Amino acid sequence: MVGIGFAGIYTFVALTFLMIFNVPASVSVIWVNMLGSIFIGIYFGLASRIFEIQKWSPLKKTIIHLTLSIITYYSVGLAIGWVPLELLPLILSFITFICVYAIFWFSYTLYYKRLETSMNDYLNHHKDRE
Repeated sequence: MVGIGFAGIYTFVALTFLMIFNVPASVSVIWVNMLGSIFIGIYFGLASRIFEIQKWSPLKKTIIHLTLSIITYYSVGLAIGWVPLELLPLILSFITFICVYAIFWFSYTLYYKRLETSMNDYLNHHKDRE
């Protein structure tokens, strides 16, 4: 459900830019792009469950998630026209995708490391009081 919410926010931002810059767009073009955003949002919302599989290593989880994310994004992006089927746009979009993925991955890793440290500090602090 969070993925659909993000898709709605991204669609709203895109529509705002269209409105501000007075870019004409048909309802069907907006509909197709919104459908793509919703699909990508649902995918990322569900795909985060991969990281909850306890028996897999973090590396395996990341590789599977990244691979599925690339397949999903390019399946939608090429079909809708977000990414032109030309060499330079494909390379640039792939580099951008990997950079954005890496930023999110490192951000979440840092967040969970801080959370882990905070929880351990809390438990150690309360353990010392007993």
